[in-house]
Amino acid sequence: MRHFANLDDHGALFLREPEDVGRDSDPALRAVALGATLYVPGIRPDLVRDVHRQTALGAGSLVLCLEDSVADDDLPLAEQQVEQALRLLATEDDPAVLPQLFLRVRSPEHLERLVERFGDRPLDALSGIVLPKFEATDGAGERYFSVLDRVNATRSGGRRLLVMPILESPSIMHRETRATTLAGIHELLAARRADVLAVRIGATDLSSVFGLRRPSDLTVHDVHVLASVIGDVVNTLGRANDGFVVAGPVWEHYPSSDRVFKTQLRTTPFQEAGDLALRRQLLLEGFDGLLREVALDRANGLTGKTVIHPRHVPLVHAMSVVTDEEYSDASDVLARESGGVAPSRYGNKMNEMKPHHAWAERTMLRARAFGVSTPDVTYVDLLERSLP
Repeated sequence: MRHFANLDDHGALFLREPEDVGRDSDPALRAVALGATLYVPGIRPDLVRDVHRQTALGAGSLVLCLEDSVADDDLPLAEQQVEQALRLLATEDDPAVLPQLFLRVRSPEHLERLVERFGDRPLDALSGIVLPKFEATDGAGERYFSVLDRVNATRSGGRRLLVMPILESPSIMHRETRATTLAGIHELLAARRADVLAVRIGATDLSSVFGLRRPSDLTVHDVHVLASVIGDVVNTLGRANDGFVVAGPVWEHYPSSDRVFKTQLRTTPFQEAGDLALRRQLLLEGFDGLLREVALDRANGLTGKTVIHPRHVPLVHAMSVVTDEEYSDASDVLARESGGVAPSRYGNKMNEMKPHHAWAERTMLRARAFGVSTPDVTYVDLLERSLP
């Protein structure tokens, strides 16, 4: 899989093009390359077509969901459809052109039952398993890994399945239990680091603890009880030297023209690109809120995002491309191991070599996954090419 490979003349957009990412790639690169992880309910009637179509449109990671997106009464049918889809994907498709594909289950016991039902071959289509409501204190985390060990015992190399735990339980939302819960999760995941691709935050379940739901013109970072959780998750699990990639919470809003607050989507980048019509389109569909949340996600230590609509994918990916300014700053920081300071080549900031070293390394990893745009290309140009 390679981001933006679906665009015509994509080479003209990039100073450095995105790298190919496969199951044998560096796990750190795979985690960053997840980008916009698109959830697909397992109850949909033609999952193979959905996977093919969304991959062709640029989705690099998809989750076939058997948890909250499927009603309890529909679960048997959804399991049957997911099984059929995985069998076809495993036998008919070249794994090199599939996205990173994951299965979201309901519990360790559910995962064990599905593994026994599917057998080995359908699992070849998967990159890993998404583990909802993940905790360490209730024993579910250990049970998940126990099933994973049995599955991976017969697999090798790029066929091993990785996991993405979702942090979304009330004990994480409640302040009095949060630190202990997160510490236990960190201890368990650190011991199983080779099996963990990334950590995800379940903002919808966390919000439900207080009966909250954010509107499309506010971000998770504007909702203080959610923002405090995100900060603590990054502090515990997303540290620069020994942490995990922590993905941004789901953007759950469909395209809509409803608006309460004035937009914060600047006009200038669209004027410079000669496409004010694109700005109007983004505003009419309510996507300025998503763009702002993606920017705030990265500023708060999050990488990538969970999305539920195909049109969300190109917006997240356009915002993930490393700019020439970011790349030049990161290159200069990493080139001087002895430390010191120097002005940015862009003349608008000071680069401090030691304090900015971890940021520069993360930026270079994102550059490998999403490429580096040419100096005259902005996210507006990428959106022009990417939006269907």
